[in-house]
Order: sequence, then structure tokens, then C-alpha cells
Amino acid sequence: METVVCSARKGVDARLHRMLEARQEMRRRTEGCIRAWVSRSMDGQPMFLLQAIYDSEDSWHKAAIRVRDELDSRDGGIEGLLGGPPLVGIFALDPNNLDLEGH
Repeated sequence: METVVCSARKGVDARLHRMLEARQEMRRRTEGCIRAWVSRSMDGQPMFLLQAIYDSEDSWHKAAIRVRDELDSRDGGIEGLLGGPPLVGIFALDPNNLDLEGH
């Protein structure tokens, strides 16, 4: 599982949200991605949580390369919209804890 927490610079949160949604959609369409989503902070702050679950580390790597090559190269990436460095974590999940049938 990939988890990213990031915040937008003042005044660009709507644009960042659209770009994050596009990146999660690309991840969802990448083979080996089980689920991917983005959520905005409930308190109205320009903070976002992105998570994606992959079937392997190789699938995560392929999705990251695809986003870099197909989206970042076209739109310049999200770094210029961030209010600071994102917090990024990659975690191993026990497949027995995933209820993929019940969503």
C-alpha cells in the first residue's frame, strides 16, 4: 500500500486536487493496481490523502513510472503546487485483511 499526505500552496488546491485525481485514475488503470483513491481533508484545509493498493512492489513501481512518463512530462508534475514536502509511505499488507469482494 502506498500512502501520501500532502498539502497545496495557497490558492491552488482545486488544481492540485484535479491533478491528484488524474494520477489516481491512471494508477487504477495500471495492471496490478487493486484500488487507488484520493481524499480531501474534512475540515476544509488544502490537505490530501492518496492511497493505492498494489498486488506487488513491481506493480507499484510500474504505476509510478507511468505517472511520471505520461502525466508529469505533460503537465509539469505536482511539485510546484505543494505547500511543502509530502509525507510518503509504502507498507506491506496482509492479503487476509483485505475485503476486496465487499468493497
